[in-house]
Amino acid sequence: MPSSKPEVAPVSVHDPAAQACLDRYFTELASRFPEGFDRQVDGVAALEDYVPPAGAFLIARISGEPVGCGALRSLAPGVGEIKRMWVAPEARGQGVGRRLLEALEREARRRKLGSVRLDTHSSLAQALRLYRSAGYREIPRFNDNPYAHHWFEKALD
Repeated sequence: MPSSKPEVAPVSVHDPAAQACLDRYFTELASRFPEGFDRQVDGVAALEDYVPPAGAFLIARISGEPVGCGALRSLAPGVGEIKRMWVAPEARGQGVGRRLLEALEREARRRKLGSVRLDTHSSLAQALRLYRSAGYREIPRFNDNPYAHHWFEKALD
């Protein structure tokens, strides 16, 4: 994929581009997690949490093509949760993940959230590096995600 500046914008979680990104995301998780991945166990029904005004779903595009996604939902008063962060393998290394994460943090600030949390699997080394380099600090488990090994939080200014 030719290098171009990624553009990030909100879309409906039901938009075909959003669904295509989520399908690729879930397929990749199933192939990368040693224990596999079951959408029903993970709570995919929570997609409605990403519908405004309660949440948001963002798509990253390069040259108009969807290459990543991320979602924000309310977790508790003043606390948001970032979910479904994914970048297509062919777009990795071009700053897409960082731009998505920054856009989700801006959306959280716009919603007057004081902090955001997220979780990830230990096999997702790129995600772990991104979150740590973006100022997220590890915290104790805050949810019952059966696929998570690391939990993070970042205070928003």
